[in-house]
Amino acid sequence: MAEKIEVKGYIVLKDRLYTESDEWIKVENEEAYIGITDYAQKKLRDIVGVELPEVGKNVKKGDVIATLESVKAAAEVYTPVSGSVVEVNEKLYEEPEIVNKDPYGEGWLCKIKIVDRDELQSLLAPEEYAKKIEAEE
Repeated sequence: MAEKIEVKGYIVLKDRLYTESDEWIKVENEEAYIGITDYAQKKLRDIVGVELPEVGKNVKKGDVIATLESVKAAAEVYTPVSGSVVEVNEKLYEEPEIVNKDPYGEGWLCKIKIVDRDELQSLLAPEEYAKKIEAEE
C-alpha cells in the first residue's frame, strides 16, 4: 500500500492528488482513477447507493461525475480533471458500502482518460490536503 499521512483519524495516501471538495485522483499514464477520500466517506457514513457516469461520457473539470447516497444525505462527486469516462466500478451498484470500507482501493468510482494534464497542477498535494482536513476538524 502507498505511504500515508494520518491526520485526526483520517488517512491521506501519498500516491494521489486531491480536490478541495474531497475527491482523489490517481494518475496512471494517460488515465486516472477517481474516488472520494477517507475523510469524505467518514463524513457521509453509510453509503447505500451510487449513480455513476456512462462510459464514453465527456466531462469537464468540476462537473458532477457521480452521486453517492448515504443514510444521511446525497453527495455529488466532482471530476478533478477534464476527460472521457473509460470505465466505471460496476461492483458498487451491488455493494455501494465498498466505498466506506476501502475508499482508496476497491471503492474507486470511475476511470477517465485525461485530456489536459495541466489541470493536475491545480490539485492539492497530499500534504496540502492533510492541512485542509486539519483546518476543518
